[in-house]
Amino acid sequence: MSDKKSYKTVAIIGGGLIGTSLSLSIKKNNLCDVIKVYDSNIQVRKKLKERLSPNEIYESLEETVFDADLVVLCIPVGSMKEVAKSISKLLKDGCILTDTGSTKNSVIKDVKPYISQNIWFIPSHPLAGTENSGPEAGFPELFKGKYWVIVPYYSIPNEVMDNFSKFLSGSGAITEIMKPEYHDKILAITSHLPHLIAYTIVGTATDLEDQTKYDVVRFSATGFRDFTRIASSDPIMWRDVFLNNKGAVLEMLQRFTEDLTYLQRAIRWAEGDKLEDLFTKTREIRRSIIKEGQDK
Repeated sequence: MSDKKSYKTVAIIGGGLIGTSLSLSIKKNNLCDVIKVYDSNIQVRKKLKERLSPNEIYESLEETVFDADLVVLCIPVGSMKEVAKSISKLLKDGCILTDTGSTKNSVIKDVKPYISQNIWFIPSHPLAGTENSGPEAGFPELFKGKYWVIVPYYSIPNEVMDNFSKFLSGSGAITEIMKPEYHDKILAITSHLPHLIAYTIVGTATDLEDQTKYDVVRFSATGFRDFTRIASSDPIMWRDVFLNNKGAVLEMLQRFTEDLTYLQRAIRWAEGDKLEDLFTKTREIRRSIIKEGQDK
């Protein structure tokens, strides 16, 4: 293994958008010597063999995690507990275990009981993705310029953290450290609530009368197209996200509901100054997002 590589063998469990993109990024950037990829769905494994080398795709969890220096769980958060339990006694001493789930408190709660003291469990979350899913949607530049949040919940040696951060940075990601509670609160407003609103708006359009619904699709303007884009994301993943971060999501949903009521009153009473003030503030936030380069 060359000096620039943090790990010799990396195992990736889950062949969706994130798992496939990470696998392709590892290969493109030469981040390890051996990559091992597994998905429980045989059809997904067949597609993975088309995107990666067939000898990098494994048929069982046991084969995949054997002798791995780093294991990455790229699976829905609702599946973390079952998989962690299955691999807990198969990981070699000193192995790093991480995940890419969109909720962190629930993942820690589900995984922690099965991890021995000889394993370093470092939860993480790449703030990257598209509305597409599956192996065919993956591409190696997915993480380039995007934040990859590291969420340690206990003291981890500097060398272990430095190697892990170095590996993530090798994919082009920008690493950031957060506490689990703060991560879940931030993601509730920046990701989870927007998806919930998008699903709701598309659902409302679906409930319209047939002709109106047809015209909604036919005459969709940019706003509705943007909403339908994120509403086409993986339904299993988002079901698990909302169920596993319900406290933070419900808190943000309540605050959003209060703000929406304020907006309703402003429209009803023709309070144009309030509307203009709100739209001006939100436009500045959007410009800040573009300036940070996180709009793509």
